[in-house]
Amino acid sequence: MSDILLLFIKNPRAGYVKTRLARTVGDEEALRIYHLLLDKTRAAAQQSGAERWLYYSDFADRTDGWSEADFLKKVQTGGDLGTRMQAAFQEAFDAGAQKVAIIGSDCPELSEEILRTAFDLLDEKDFVLGPTPDGGYYLLGMKQLEPAVFHGIEWSTDTVCARTLEKIGLAGKTVALLPLLSDIDTEEDWRSYEKNQ
Repeated sequence: MSDILLLFIKNPRAGYVKTRLARTVGDEEALRIYHLLLDKTRAAAQQSGAERWLYYSDFADRTDGWSEADFLKKVQTGGDLGTRMQAAFQEAFDAGAQKVAIIGSDCPELSEEILRTAFDLLDEKDFVLGPTPDGGYYLLGMKQLEPAVFHGIEWSTDTVCARTLEKIGLAGKTVALLPLLSDIDTEEDWRSYEKNQ
């Protein structure tokens, strides 16, 4: 169990997922798009070559499209996003993982190749980070737990990636950057993605 890929998702239900997107397209359309994003994320993860741990926001759904043969189902624990991510990383390292990466489900361009590259880069660097144009990141990977990257971050702002890189530098660690990929938060993001398909 050298590589573990953590996936953070929300239990899909109307009015709860993709709320910024839903403001302009409505709850049902936002839910439909979220299911498409989940499908793309699942397909990439299944071919990543890593063990896959799926963390739901509320409860582990045993009846959805995520096969328990392919994904170990868990529930996120803790307060803010940073606390929940740290707990998941801690759990993976405690289980014996040598390299751990986390992704969400907002990035339809994420591919199995990029996931494999992320783990490969951790052979050379302490961290790997996949930046998004809005100042966030779609992937964070490391080969030993560094709690600093989960604290003092204003989540869902345009400073997340920069602050994370700053904390990695302050810890004296090395980092590799993956290609810039767009995530889907708004209708504009979605229309831009559709147009380029």
